[in-house]
Amino acid sequence: MSRSIEDPDLDKEKQLDEVEVSRNNELTPTFEYTAAEERALLRKQDLTILPLCAGIYFLCYLDRSNIGNARILNSTTKNDMQTETNSTQYQFNIALMVFLVAYAIFEVPSNILLKKLRPSRWIAFLMFSWGAITMGLGGVQNFSSMAAVRFILGASEAGLFPGLVYYLTFWYKSDERSVRVASILASATLAGAFGGAIAYGIGHMNGASGLSAWRWLFIIEGAPSCVSSLFVLFFLPDYPEEHLKGRQREIALARLKVEGSKRHHRSMTWNDAKTTLTDWRLYGHYLIYFGVSVPFSSLSLFTPSITAGLGYKDLRAQLMSVPPYAVAYVTQIVVSYSADHFNARGIHSSIFALIGAVGFIALVTLPVDAYQHRYGCLILASAGSFACIPPMLGWLSSNVYSTASVGLAIAINVSVGGGIGQIPGVWIYPKEEASEGYPTGHWTNAGMLLMVSAGAAALRVWYGYKNKKLLREANGQEVRLFRL
Repeated sequence: MSRSIEDPDLDKEKQLDEVEVSRNNELTPTFEYTAAEERALLRKQDLTILPLCAGIYFLCYLDRSNIGNARILNSTTKNDMQTETNSTQYQFNIALMVFLVAYAIFEVPSNILLKKLRPSRWIAFLMFSWGAITMGLGGVQNFSSMAAVRFILGASEAGLFPGLVYYLTFWYKSDERSVRVASILASATLAGAFGGAIAYGIGHMNGASGLSAWRWLFIIEGAPSCVSSLFVLFFLPDYPEEHLKGRQREIALARLKVEGSKRHHRSMTWNDAKTTLTDWRLYGHYLIYFGVSVPFSSLSLFTPSITAGLGYKDLRAQLMSVPPYAVAYVTQIVVSYSADHFNARGIHSSIFALIGAVGFIALVTLPVDAYQHRYGCLILASAGSFACIPPMLGWLSSNVYSTASVGLAIAINVSVGGGIGQIPGVWIYPKEEASEGYPTGHWTNAGMLLMVSAGAAALRVWYGYKNKKLLREANGQEVRLFRL
């Protein structure tokens, strides 16, 4: 099989695979299996891995975004987090931002440690850490302590999402990943929906045992992460070659011989890092992920505030933050399945980024008091913004082939996009613009999504051009093409 990407280590990796395979007598070059056997294996993997991964990210996102609920929870009685910590809006935004700074810094080293320490151990450690830190947020008294705890929370959560995307490359082929990433990422939209409902319920606990409701919010939502970390430690399988037995193990190894990441592959070297850092096409992926991270973060943090600006007050604003996330959840799953099925991740990302941009433009151009219409546009904007993210991540991981490189590329992508890219989202919805319908935030998100739409389309055209060139140069031989 010819190479489709000029990776100097790819042939060496393939030789190492063949040596490892023959040494352990794991499979033969002519090993065959039926489509029914492959479907049965995928079902087993899905039922074992995906519920755990989705549950982990659900709790992570719940603990990350609940500060947006705490910010306005019981604000009419001055028992909200911002008032009780004596923080100005600027200070509160700084506390939101330092989380993302830590998030960007610690993602790459975390993905390296995931491979070295085993996924189950490292993810369980991260999970227990962020759960305990979230509970600690319930005890902060001022801006300084709030900012410090948020920074530590960002460091503990940084490795989870890129780690889970990297983890999937050990188990699934490239054309199977987007929908699996979506099933995990969609749990974030589910957490956003549940977060509003939970905050609505906990809001009625205001003053219980002498604690304001926002303090109970952090305590109650942090505890499940600590407890669940034990289940992750003992029940999350690390690698298919260790977890599976008999013929299913052989099928898994045969399926992933070329496309999957491997447990036995060496950890990242400086040469791997240099190769990945100078692969300039990857920066196109980083750029579009940066763009979509702005609406992702701003919606995560400010949806309760946005719904409050649409005429819903206090606890009802929490409840009305649920439908946008619920619609986004369904949209993500459907779009990601379609993107993988048709090998069209770039086009799907481009189209739904454009839909999200239209939603934000409508939000800012409709009359401020057109609450129902603008609420519908918020649902449209949320669905478009969230739906284009899983195909982007599946697209990137599908076009990086060595185990070391894919872990680094995913971590950089989420660090640049998910970390640094989310920082602008902290600042674009100033409280004083609530009466005007938050024009700064909506225009910024619209502009970013238009850039994402154009960038994804351009990257798709470039990959199509490269594939045609590879086919011409292959002279009829089998060639590995870029995923589209």
